[in-house]
Amino acid sequence: MTLAGKRALVTGASRGIGAAISKALAAEGADVAITYEKSADSAADVVNAIKATGRKAVAIQADSADVVAVQASVDKTVAALGGLDILVNNAGILRLGGLNDMSLADIDALLHVNVRSPIVASKAALRHLGKGGRIITIGSYFADRVPSPALGIYSTSKSALSAFTKGLARELGPKDITVNLVQPGSINTDMNPAHGPIAETLKQFMALGHYGAPDDIANAVAFLASAKAQYITGSTLTVDGGANA
Repeated sequence: MTLAGKRALVTGASRGIGAAISKALAAEGADVAITYEKSADSAADVVNAIKATGRKAVAIQADSADVVAVQASVDKTVAALGGLDILVNNAGILRLGGLNDMSLADIDALLHVNVRSPIVASKAALRHLGKGGRIITIGSYFADRVPSPALGIYSTSKSALSAFTKGLARELGPKDITVNLVQPGSINTDMNPAHGPIAETLKQFMALGHYGAPDDIANAVAFLASAKAQYITGSTLTVDGGANA
């Protein structure tokens, strides 16, 4: 097990990509805390699945748009697991619309959850991460490609994560803490199902011609969290089936 003895926090992990990441980290030996906003039953299912592997797990209710809740989720993780070695900033939301049509409330929501939350969680985690620590943020391949004006603000929120990752990698490199970004493409989740109304359009962009699975992202995160990726930092790994090739 590549993560035996490690303690991880995965935000927004009651379902989809976050749930898959949490289970993958546990399968490699990590104890895992997850946050969720409303889906308590789904979060409990993830926790039970992790505990079934013999690892510790805890679900923490936290709205990623709430700074105090995000900060508290890190402290609660440390209290429950005895420390923190891996932070996965997975929580994210999607709002579609051109600038002229998008409300200020939706713009704020995108910036608060997709940009501010990873920054706040990472800042809170710095007090606890030691040598060999990992910060991994989940972005989007739409940070590099904006095929529709309706994606403009969403893509802006995700592209900001690249600069954040690079800057924090520089800051934490002397402490032997790595910081990386994973950019999923079209992954079969509730947010973007493989048979949804825009699926066939999105498939036209993909070199592989099909959607990915949450485990495809989880495997990338588990690798970056491990010692096998100890010399990788400030990097972006795009897992999109060749959509941006």
